[in-house]
Amino acid sequence: MRIQLLTLVSGVALVLTCSAASAQQQFNGTWNVDVIPRSGTCDRTYRIPVIIQNRRVSYGGVDGIGVSGAVTSRGAVRGSIGIGMVQASVAGRLTRRSGSGTWAATGGLNCSGQWRAAKLG
Repeated sequence: MRIQLLTLVSGVALVLTCSAASAQQQFNGTWNVDVIPRSGTCDRTYRIPVIIQNRRVSYGGVDGIGVSGAVTSRGAVRGSIGIGMVQASVAGRLTRRSGSGTWAATGGLNCSGQWRAAKLG
């Protein structure tokens, strides 16, 4: 009986571990993120390539844009995008293939808006 209980507990722990790893990896890859202004002095939409690897978010392009942040296993996103002195706080949610959320800029620009993401590949 004790061996059966230990086997059952070990099996449940393995399934939970695999599910958490799978949930974490579902967001890995390259994403196109459209940053869309809705209010304030910003007037242009930008498309930013973003890489997610093991919950960490980074910039996937060659320009001097700083992107940092993290994704939880359930897809909640928190981070920032920066160009020079201008920073934007980002929050939202991802699913397996898409996502959306909001952003608000500081550091010389008074604007905010939405973002939409699509996973490539």
